[in-house]
Amino acid sequence: MPTSLSLNSGTSIPQLGIGVFLVSDVDECQRSVEAALAAGYRLVDTAVAYGNERAVGRGIAASGVPREDVFVTTKVWIADYGFEKTSASIDASIERLGTGYLDLVLLHQPFSDVSGAWRAMEQAQADGRVRSIGVSNFTVADLTDLLEYATVPPAVNQVELNPYYQQRELIPYLRQHEIAAEAWYPLGHGSKRLLEEPVLVELARTHGKSVAQVILRWHVQSGFVAIPKSVDPAHIAENFHVFDFELADDEMERIAALDTDRSSFGMPRWLQRTLFGLIRPRQLR
Repeated sequence: MPTSLSLNSGTSIPQLGIGVFLVSDVDECQRSVEAALAAGYRLVDTAVAYGNERAVGRGIAASGVPREDVFVTTKVWIADYGFEKTSASIDASIERLGTGYLDLVLLHQPFSDVSGAWRAMEQAQADGRVRSIGVSNFTVADLTDLLEYATVPPAVNQVELNPYYQQRELIPYLRQHEIAAEAWYPLGHGSKRLLEEPVLVELARTHGKSVAQVILRWHVQSGFVAIPKSVDPAHIAENFHVFDFELADDEMERIAALDTDRSSFGMPRWLQRTLFGLIRPRQLR
């Protein structure tokens, strides 16, 4: 059966969801969301910067799944950081998605006026527009800074996380502070090297599963949330079928040994700050 994680906000989040990053075609995005919900997913992850919130909302509405059964996540882009701008961004996301409220809102990057944005997030949670608040791409240092002034701790940190990049410094910190780890690119952005990794191929053969299913099962057993992206209904359904088998302890250890401690991107922080500061959501469609 699909599993969920309890969040420090008092709510729970499904451990497996559908992501829609780079799904810019409106109809394709809507169909992907509908296919995911039909397959059993109950977590949908989008962002202002993706430019597809309306399509996600239409997919949820067309699916026939009750709104209260779908965990909806979106993210505030850094151009909208600051108390007033972040509050307005949250309201605009709710309008575009048509969901009435948001289950989780994340700050998309740890740059610009994080403090002002976080105050707006806390207010949105207090007045019921948002049920949980969190962050994305925050390091230990970023989180340490945030926790110095936050009155509500983040419930989730969404980061790059897969068997080749297991975030050995960050994950213990998140567990210490009861912050859930959520993986973007949980399959390494479809990395051919990862999907052909001999250890994973062997484990897939042993369990009669695909390599992608083995990786997603590793995420689930590690206590992570994962949001693989696909627009293929068959792949969407296949990715969800990871709750009918279990990796043994020694198999989990073999996957743990694959860690390279290297991001797939490796962009220096100063360059991230510069590039993200120049990007506006309409450019990320």
